[in-house]
Order: sequence, then C-alpha cells, then structure tokens
Amino acid sequence: MPQTRFTKEFQDEAVRLALTSGRSRRAIAADLGVGLSTLHHWIDRRREREIDDLPEERQEDMATELKRLRRENEILRQEREILKRATAFFAKEGSR
Repeated sequence: MPQTRFTKEFQDEAVRLALTSGRSRRAIAADLGVGLSTLHHWIDRRREREIDDLPEERQEDMATELKRLRRENEILRQEREILKRATAFFAKEGSR
C-alpha cells in the first residue's frame, strides 16, 4: 500500500479536531482516512513542539513544578511503604 504524505496544514487540522471536537480519536482518524497511530503520532509531535517552544520563564516554572512533584512522589512512596508495614503488623497481631 503506498504511503500518502499529508500536508502540515492537514496534520494541524487533524490534531485540532482530535483535541477540541469531543469526538473519539478513532472516529476522527477514520473520517480523515488516516491511521489511528498516525493521528496519535501527530498529537504527540505537537505536544513536544509546544513544550520545546515555551518561553524561558515558563520552562523555569515547569522545572520548579517537576521538582515539587518528584518530592511529593517520594513522600507518597514513603507513606505507602509505612502503610504496607502497618497492615502486615496488624494482620499478624490479629491472628494471635
């Protein structure tokens, strides 16, 4: 099957439809005659471009947010481990 090349404008419009129309991506891909994986690829590329094109101050905000989320993630891991140990302890105590 020959590979069809789509214009940049077509790809941008397909992504816009996928993100704003409220319809499923599968339906949009079928209506436009492109594969679902192709549409997903276009969406992913657009998100990457948007991240790369952020202004410098916004990138700093994202770096700060990433640092905060990583710390929060670590705290949640520690809390989960404590709860696992407590559950095991109380299960053992209840069986005595």
